[in-house]
Amino acid sequence: RPPRRPVVLRPGPTDHFAELLLAVLSGQRPVHAMLRHTAGRAYDELVRLAERGPLRTRGARPVVRDIGWFEPREGALEVFARIGAGDRLRAMAFRLEQGRDLRWRCTAVELGGPRAHRPDPR
Repeated sequence: RPPRRPVVLRPGPTDHFAELLLAVLSGQRPVHAMLRHTAGRAYDELVRLAERGPLRTRGARPVVRDIGWFEPREGALEVFARIGAGDRLRAMAFRLEQGRDLRWRCTAVELGGPRAHRPDPR
């Protein structure tokens, strides 16, 4: 018998995007690195989040500890990730949608709970 080789699973879009978003929100990559990976208002949301540097830490580098998702319809994923840095945990949620070109793009991102209500400027 030939020796067994370990099975290496290729990361799916949920893993890939969790790592990309973590890199931006921790200051490891510039926010404009997400331009081609976002659609709709997601880029603007990401810019606002990244300005505050919510996942920047001293000491332990943040990592994705756990990830899960729900598929509300074909071509859409609601994703959550637990981000750890040392003994601190944060929650990150994002939505991915698959375009006609079959590429996945982030269409929404939230970190650590619901957004503050903003009054309508009209």
